[in-house]
Amino acid sequence: MDKRGGKGVYLAALILFLGGLGYLIYTGLTQDSVYFLNVSEALAMDPAELRQARLFGRVSGQGLERRDGVLGVSFDLVDKDNGSQSIRVEYKGAVPDTFMPGAEVIVEGSFSPADRTFGASTLITKCPSKYEKMSRERKA
Repeated sequence: MDKRGGKGVYLAALILFLGGLGYLIYTGLTQDSVYFLNVSEALAMDPAELRQARLFGRVSGQGLERRDGVLGVSFDLVDKDNGSQSIRVEYKGAVPDTFMPGAEVIVEGSFSPADRTFGASTLITKCPSKYEKMSRERKA
């Protein structure tokens, strides 16, 4: 058996492996790239750049709308640092039990420049700080 032919097979296999790995990394980064922004950052961007984004902020107590018999909620997402900045969010889906005014939430979806609302496909609430305080008290 020729030793040079064996090395060529390994070299070809290595090139194919590295090419496939590079392709997977490239497609993973380009297809799943989602901006993670607070409200003021999102408002400062061009709406065309927010076709797929993840926003975080606090739920405003004003303008909170739940529809009877229909899953979902509409609310104003307020910037954590600048309370005067907000984006209207329309979410259709199961609302977490911990969702309430003042709760910190993360929404994922896209911004509609026509009606200036953020259509959320995902709504996640962060654990309230009272749970953190309780766990600290138990450790003490």
